[in-house]
Formats: sequence, C-alpha cells, structure tokens
Amino acid sequence: MKVSLEWLKDYVSLPESAEALAEALTKGGTEVVGRQERGNIPEKIVVAQILSSIPHPNADRLSVCQVDDGSGQPRQIVCGAKNFQIGDKVPLALPGAVLGADFKIKAGKLRGEKSDGMLCSAKELALAEDAEGLLILSADWPVGKPVKELFPPDTVLELEVTPNRPDLLGYRGVAREVAALTRVEATLAAVPSVPEKEADDFVRLEDSGCPFYTARIIRGVKVGPSPQWLADRLTAVGLRPINNVVDVTNYVLLETGQPLHAFDLAKLEHGIVVRNAHEGEMLQALDGSELKLRTRDLIVGDAGKAVALAGVMGGVETGVTSATTDLLLESAWFEPSRVRKSSRELGLSTDSSYRFERRVDPAGVLPASARAVELILQTAGGAAEIAVLVAGRAPQTAATITLSYDRCRALLGLDIGDGEIEAILLRLGLTKQAGQWLVPGFRPDLTREVDLIEEVIRMAGIERVPSRLRGFSAAASAADLRHDNGERLRERLRAQGFSEARTSHFVSPDALQRAGVSADEAVTVRNPLGADQAMLRPALLAGLLEALARNLRHGADAVRLFEVGPVFAAAGREEGTALALLETGSDHGLFGLKGVLQAAFGAMEFRPEDGLALRVTGLGLEGLLRRLPRVMAEEYGAKTPVYYAEMAVDGWLGARPGAVRVRALSKFPAVTRDLSLILPRTIRYAAVEKAVLGARAPHLSSVRLKDVFADPSGVKLPADQRSLTVTLTFRDEARTLTSEEVDRAVETLREHAKAELKAVFRV
Repeated sequence: MKVSLEWLKDYVSLPESAEALAEALTKGGTEVVGRQERGNIPEKIVVAQILSSIPHPNADRLSVCQVDDGSGQPRQIVCGAKNFQIGDKVPLALPGAVLGADFKIKAGKLRGEKSDGMLCSAKELALAEDAEGLLILSADWPVGKPVKELFPPDTVLELEVTPNRPDLLGYRGVAREVAALTRVEATLAAVPSVPEKEADDFVRLEDSGCPFYTARIIRGVKVGPSPQWLADRLTAVGLRPINNVVDVTNYVLLETGQPLHAFDLAKLEHGIVVRNAHEGEMLQALDGSELKLRTRDLIVGDAGKAVALAGVMGGVETGVTSATTDLLLESAWFEPSRVRKSSRELGLSTDSSYRFERRVDPAGVLPASARAVELILQTAGGAAEIAVLVAGRAPQTAATITLSYDRCRALLGLDIGDGEIEAILLRLGLTKQAGQWLVPGFRPDLTREVDLIEEVIRMAGIERVPSRLRGFSAAASAADLRHDNGERLRERLRAQGFSEARTSHFVSPDALQRAGVSADEAVTVRNPLGADQAMLRPALLAGLLEALARNLRHGADAVRLFEVGPVFAAAGREEGTALALLETGSDHGLFGLKGVLQAAFGAMEFRPEDGLALRVTGLGLEGLLRRLPRVMAEEYGAKTPVYYAEMAVDGWLGARPGAVRVRALSKFPAVTRDLSLILPRTIRYAAVEKAVLGARAPHLSSVRLKDVFADPSGVKLPADQRSLTVTLTFRDEARTLTSEEVDRAVETLREHAKAELKAVFRV
C-alpha cells in the first residue's frame, strides 16, 4: 500500500517528519518498506501552452510544436509524444534546466529542426514511475508559472500490510491507525446517507458468493480527463489516470478500501444478475485478456452475457469510454474465498481483488458508493438518481468480546491501568456496551480476548514491558529426539569423509528404471509439476546416482556421498526415513563401507546375501550393503566399482542414546601386528573376531579386518578356502609394551584360533 503524505494530511495530523511517522507505524506492527520523494521539480521548468503542431519534415514519429511560455514570443519545440491537443498546457523545460542527475537541457536541432527546450512527461519530472506521453496540466494554470510552485513536495511511504489488516488498504484506515498511534484525532468526514430502494428484478443475486449488491444510476455525465488534483493523487501512488469516472472509482478505492466499478448503462441489457459463469463462457477483460470462465467463477452479467469477473475486473464491452453518458455504479460485497479462487486460477490479480480477498468492511459498501457519486458529479457532471438500488443484505461481521483487565495485565506482565486500557480500545474504534467491547466491521482480525490484549500492548508500546530473565527447561519430545539423533548421525558420517547430498523427493519412472528400482513400489503424484516429478521416491538410490554422475562429470576422482531423508511406499501409503551411502574411487570396498556403518552406529549384525552383499539388522536398523552392477555403474560414468548401502533408520532415530563413556587418550604408544589366517570359506569374519577377542590375550585392545584373499582357480589357495588378514592392536595404559610381550600375546592368539577355528597361518 503506497501512501502519499500530502493526501494523508486530509484525514489526520501527521508527525513533524516522515521518519517519525515511519517509526510509529513500524512500532505499531505495520512495516514501512519503501520511501519515495516526489515534487522536487528543478528550476527553469514552466507551464507552456501548445499553440500549434505540425509533423516533422524529416521524422515520422516527431512533431514540431509552437508553444507559449509566457515570454511573449512563441518557442519552437520538437516533440515525440502524441497524447496532446492544441491548447493543452504542459511542462516545458527551458534551456539550462537540469533533469535527473546530470541531464541538462540545451537549445539545438533535432533532425534539422530547431528545438529550444523540451516538453516533459510526469516520469521526467519524477512525479510518476512511468508515463505515456506528456504530462497534461490543468487548463486554469497560468502560462509561464514555474511548475515547482504547482506541485508541492510530497513523500510516499510504501507499507507492508499484513493479510489480517484489510483496514490499512485505504487512506481512511491508515489515518485511523496513525491517529491511534500518535494520540491525535482523525478528521474523517462523514458521508451523507442516501435513501435505499429495493432493486427488485433490476438486480438479481443468484449465488451466495454475493450476499449484498448496490447500484446507483447517474445520467448525463461527460467523460473526459480528470482534474489535476485527482490525476496527481493517483499518479503519486503509481496509478495511471484514465478518465474522470474511472479515476474517481480508483480514488475512492484508495480512500476507503472499498472497490467500485462503473458500467456504461447503455450497454447493459435489462439490469444486473450476479451468478455463476456458464462453462466456457468468455469475457474480454479491461486489460485486454480473454478469460475462459468456469462454472465455479462468480460473475456479474446482464440478461445475455458476462460483463465482469466479480470482485476482480470488468469487461471491455461495458466499460466507460468518452462516448458514455449514463452510468451504473457498482458497490458490493463479494465472498473473499470466491474472489481469491478466480483471481488465482485465472492469473488475474488487481487492486480490487487484493482487497476483496482480505475481506472488506460490509458497512463501507454504501458510504463508498455515496462518496464516489459525490466526486463523479463534481468532476463529470450529470445527475444521480435519488435512491441507491439495493439487493440482498450486508453480512453482520461485528464481534462482541469480553476483556478481563486483570488477565490483560497478567498476560503482558505490565502494570497498566483500567483507564488506559479503555482509552486505547476507544482510540482504535471499539465501543463499550454492557461491560463488553463491540468490534467494528473494519477490524475482522479482532475475534478473541487475546486479540484485544495484543492491541493494548501494540498501542502502549512493547518497550514498556519490563525485562525479566526467566529460563526453564523442557523435556525433549519425540521430534526433538529424532532431530538430535539425525544430526548426530550426519556428524559421524561427515567425520568419515562422506559429503551429505540433498536430492529431490520426486522422481520420474525413467529414473527409477535406470536405477533398477521398481516403479510399482512408488506413489504416483496426481498433479505433478513435470514428467520428471511424477512419483514420490521409494528409495534414495536414483537421486544419489544422479548426484554421482554430476560429480564425475565435473572431474571428481572419488565420490563418497550420504543422504538421510524420507522415502515413500505405495503399499500402505507409508512414509519412512532412510539412510543411503554411496562410494566409488577408493580402496575401501564393501567391508570399508561396513566399517563406516559400524563407526556411525556401533555394534550391529551383518550376514551375507546372494552375490556380493551384506544384510544389516539390529539397533533399529534394517537394510542392505552391496556392490552395484558394473553395467549400471558405467551408465552413470563410474570407472571403478560403486558400493551402496541403504537402510531404514526410523527405529534408530527414535531410540534414546545410551550414556556416553569417555576415557583419556593414552600417553603410551600402541603396537600392531598383522595375523593372516587360512580358513574355510564357510567361516564368517564375525566368528574370527569372536575367537580372537575370546582368547583374552594380554594387552589386546582391538582387532580389525585388513584384507581378504581368495583364488577361485585354486592355484594359490584351495578354492574352498580364503585368507583373512587382521590387524591386532596392543596397548598398556601404564607403560610402553616390549616386543617380547607382544610376541607372546600373538602366540596365545594363534594357539587359540588354531584350536577354535582349525585355522592355518600364512607366513
């Protein structure tokens, strides 16, 4: 909402500076997000009258004008605008005038014709953001008068109006807010009441989307340019003047917040009907767009056609033009949800729909109509019918709220008196009746006691609330636990050299097929944004493979990625959380990935699956580690084996972690020895680790798998056997171990493994 302070002064006394006003509004909850200075017009720009105009002999788009600048001698100006007529008064920049930062006007020639100055648009004078042609001045302004004396300086503030404050979308509402914040009286002139008359069959309401509609007939108007004051006020807030009738409806919309629309009465057939559109019915809107309407769109029509999209925009066919003499002025209340749906679905947002969507005050429908009629008669002449035609009844929106002053003080933590509380609410336009507060219709956001308490502190000033230090702890919820466990897991994986990936929750059937995931397991999206987002991912593999391919294309030699995120199952329509790890380009292999998981989660169970794969269970986890098929890996650009793990982690995320045990780092060095065992292929590594640890060799602190060797050909090793090399780590916390002590411990382990596993040792 753009607010001209010169305009706002008509309704309320303002603080001394624009900065003070902006600060007051911002403290009251309405942020000022922009500021524009207008009317700082340079010297040597005067009012000139166009005496004649002929086409430029050497340029089709230019004309050569003779103008009177008050000097007594005509001045020749070459001009490119087309929107003026002989006799119009326009701004003339004389030689020596400086426009903008450094654009100095000079006398010279344009295409061979002398030009002694420049005729100006509103944009060139910083009076508008854009302009089509010259700024046409009021006919009663004297020739030769400096233009700066006719346009007083003005400041325009841009307010960020929240959706719950539709009352601030009009100058009268902003004036009420400023008056309440600065403790002054707003001077809101009352609009005279107008007799009402039942519209009978002239206006018919056939849909509940419009419970209240009024029409005022005005005859004998003369449509033309608006007076300068009206055009200036619209221009100040970024609206382009059109004609006196349309400009009045826009002016009243900005003044009151109530949208209006004027129809050419002669182009309406047998009155007005508010109804649902017919399927496929067409409407050419005033902005030139062709609207194909649906039965859910609420329209204003006459006996045979749609003439407006209700609450959004009128149609060209019944719009006001220079030939219009009789008007039907519409002022109505449309259901916000109906206007919002049509505006969004048809892609047509206007100043009118913006206000209807946020709910206008039903009590403002008739006053806005009366105000517009008053201004139309003033600017366009004509005569209005005495009574306004009324169909339906205005919705009752006023709320009655009980407020406990003691609760107000307790909730705010502020010692504020009953009298001050009541004074604040009265300043905001509420009235007290029988111990309750009656809320006016222009404040639909006030519905509960706490809303009134919020208004009290908003007006009293949040800085008055005393500062207190009050800390308390709350038990972690299930959501907190899942979040903390998830962050802990991510930290552990990053510490092991993995980078986190965040891939899309949506996938295409082709991407699933390429990754070897069945599309039957995926949930289909009913209205996807595109073919590549047609399904919800049943697994993380497809997204991580795309990330792998992207990294390899950019020259990465080794890629280690992980992702923790939701997956979706078509069966049962379930959502779960999965962890996936993907690795290529390193020497770790499948057992290295197993070690990563053990470091991240702790002790867990692994058992072989068909092919080169391991099944993971325990600790609330369930999943699979595997090497991806070579053909698949090569399809994504990988030249080395790709290892992948994916598992459901919902159980682990929801479990409370055990106590953290901490021990100091040893001051004494560790000693390592490698031990190679030849065993039948049927013996799992878990059995080897159990046997080694079970020997309880002195000073043994850990055992880790280092290498696995097998020879299917049977040349270097029998085909039914394999060699496992483990690294043994020995340490004493009190001293440095000797080689002899370590050798004796290793021998103990060899004897125990030979007895338990029938192992043969490689040299």
